[in-house]
Amino acid sequence: MKIPRRLRGVAYQTFYRLPHPVRRRVVRLIVPKYLVGAVAIIKDSEAADPGRLLLLRQPPGRSWGLPAGLLKKAEAPEVGAARELAEESGVVLDPTDLTPATPNAVVHAKGWVDMIYLGQVPASTTPLVVDGGEVLEAGWFSLADLPRLTPNTAKVLGLYGMGPNAS
Repeated sequence: MKIPRRLRGVAYQTFYRLPHPVRRRVVRLIVPKYLVGAVAIIKDSEAADPGRLLLLRQPPGRSWGLPAGLLKKAEAPEVGAARELAEESGVVLDPTDLTPATPNAVVHAKGWVDMIYLGQVPASTTPLVVDGGEVLEAGWFSLADLPRLTPNTAKVLGLYGMGPNAS
């Protein structure tokens, strides 16, 4: 439905006369809200082409995914990606060692946005440590022979030319 130009102008004028806190509440009620997460795509820096990826198997444990999680309030996305990577796999990287992927943000239809970061570590000297609760298993997998992936992982990797959905 198209709103007449004059009515729209009156609505905007009325809106901007409201106190700032009221305007903010009105916007929060109207504008869609998204959860924001950070995802780390970590390659083995020692692997020959096509390379190897760090993947995690989480409960219920049928498929493999990337290190990822929701950002904490006011947390920078690269800091969240590094934090989740360390928490879930034991791989510690400084956030400055992560590079924003292009595109950096992936908007999912179910209401969340993932900020994607790329990094590399030498697999032979980087121990993988999982807690057995949040993450059941971590491992390095050849891009030519990936295990069964979660649908979101397959989608994200496909955007960057990797995995079964690569174009």
